[in-house]
Amino acid sequence: MPSSLSVSELAQILFASALQESDDPTPIQIRSTIEHRQLVDGSECGPHCVACVAQEAGDHPEFYLARMRWALRAVAGAYPSGVAA
Repeated sequence: MPSSLSVSELAQILFASALQESDDPTPIQIRSTIEHRQLVDGSECGPHCVACVAQEAGDHPEFYLARMRWALRAVAGAYPSGVAA
């Protein structure tokens, strides 16, 4: 990745992706998905990513929290050092 991002920023990128917890993704799949989204949206969680997270929180508050918790756990497992380098 071109820059270091926080776990929270990486989780937002993962949240906005099509990857699902039910896919039981490996750390490699999680990192690959995040890196792909970064190539598409830019090096950080750009406007598309932020808008997607916000819209999901508003449209589906009953699912938002569970998905964001999963994204945070998934990122923490895929990037054990805490941030992407």
